[in-house]
Amino acid sequence: MQSLVDFINGIIWSPALIYLCLGAGLFYSITTRFMQVRHFGEMIRLLFSGQSSDKGISSFQALAVSLSGRVGTGNIAGVAAAIGFGGPGAVFWMWVVAFLGASTAYYESTLAQIYKVEDEGQFRGGPAYYIEKAMGQKWYAWIFAISTIVACGLLLPGVQSNSIGNAVEAAFGSGDVIETTLGTFSSAKIITGAIVCMVLAFIIFGGVKRIAHFTQIVVPFMALGYIVIALVVILLNIDMVPSVFATIVGDAFSPMAGVGAAIGWGVKRGVYSNEAGQGTGPHAAAAAQVDHPAQQGMVQAFSIYIDTLLVCSATAFMIIITGAFNVHGAEGAFLVQNLPAEIAANSPVFTQMAIETAMPGLGKPFVAIALFFFSFTTILAYYYIAETNIAYIHRTIHVPGLIFVLKIALLSSVFYGAVKTANLAWALGDVGVGLMAWLNIVGILIIFFMAKPALKALRDYEMQKKAGVKEYVFDPVKLGIKGADYWEERMKRKGQKAPDLGEDSSTTGTAKSTS
Repeated sequence: MQSLVDFINGIIWSPALIYLCLGAGLFYSITTRFMQVRHFGEMIRLLFSGQSSDKGISSFQALAVSLSGRVGTGNIAGVAAAIGFGGPGAVFWMWVVAFLGASTAYYESTLAQIYKVEDEGQFRGGPAYYIEKAMGQKWYAWIFAISTIVACGLLLPGVQSNSIGNAVEAAFGSGDVIETTLGTFSSAKIITGAIVCMVLAFIIFGGVKRIAHFTQIVVPFMALGYIVIALVVILLNIDMVPSVFATIVGDAFSPMAGVGAAIGWGVKRGVYSNEAGQGTGPHAAAAAQVDHPAQQGMVQAFSIYIDTLLVCSATAFMIIITGAFNVHGAEGAFLVQNLPAEIAANSPVFTQMAIETAMPGLGKPFVAIALFFFSFTTILAYYYIAETNIAYIHRTIHVPGLIFVLKIALLSSVFYGAVKTANLAWALGDVGVGLMAWLNIVGILIIFFMAKPALKALRDYEMQKKAGVKEYVFDPVKLGIKGADYWEERMKRKGQKAPDLGEDSSTTGTAKSTS
């Protein structure tokens, strides 16, 4: 099983996908004139603007739901794996993919807003929806939807629960095992898997509103708490910060694990963690209640900074500053070995040991608790994403009981993931992430060259902001954007009229002077 999954990963995560992720981020950064820098202040302002409604959630709730998917085990075990297999230089490439990926996140999330729909009283959207409406290729949209249901419903949840199980076992496990017909499993992992499944079932049977309300409370709390602990560890070793920066930057260009390993693991774990271009974030973005699609695109771009530049960096600095890591070389040899050889690089133990080094007695239980919240909310986000794609399929073919089957399948995946080996769990997760990334990035690139809808939305928003409008209006017809049915109906229903900014409705360039 492991060898088969590794073979598939070798195909999906070829250098082509690595450079596609980086190239797409650079392309969108240039075409949006680095909106992730120019609109940084606007991103923060928009976080706390807007209200939820019966049909949609607020911008902050949408950020929380998407962050619950972005901030997960990838921020703890994923960073450890990047360092363990790619060396400290992999962290630099995680930063690069985050900076460039913020523009990709803007683009895909704005597309989700432009082409969202009202479905049974709530907003739905995501890659399947904008691929069908903007590309006009329903077969491609169906492939994405099915792939995402499999990835988020079966493959990815097990990665999150596996890290929870490993962290709990390292912190509280007594070493007891339970013999079953399927094999021998740790009692700590079995108990952990059962508890996670019970709490998860209570929430996912409550719907998207319950998910949004839960995550908007838990996500800020868990991220802030984790960063505070990281700062304490860094402050206790403040004299080593310059050397840590030097190690990360120096190893990025003269990597101890090889150029391919540093870039490859940095990009792979960067995409896994912040999900830019993967196509998962747009599902939450589409559910937001906003006045203009570009607003939610900017909020989602900001979430990339929170995920990678804050949370992932916190983990990386703790691990490197305390020396709590190994670096694997070819054929099982170690290029760096500071910890026992049996400690898996793709587990949360590097992070636990790092905190334990600085604050004895706290590291293992703290990371176990943090991972529970990080990973648990990510599983909730995966469920919502899979449910949204089932809703997309139901628009054409209604299969009774499919949502219920998804819930049972996801719960089973979570329990199984909690007890299986880390290598298999991560390998299966990488298959899911890579498949979605291929389909989504290719899709949004085609959409860009066909109509540039998200770029038109950005420039329209910038012109309205410059004109000082009191209420933003999005008129897709004026901008030459087809298929944005919700926004066309909203214009008619509210009797709105796009402000006269002196813009030719067919152009995507700068507004003409109105003086």
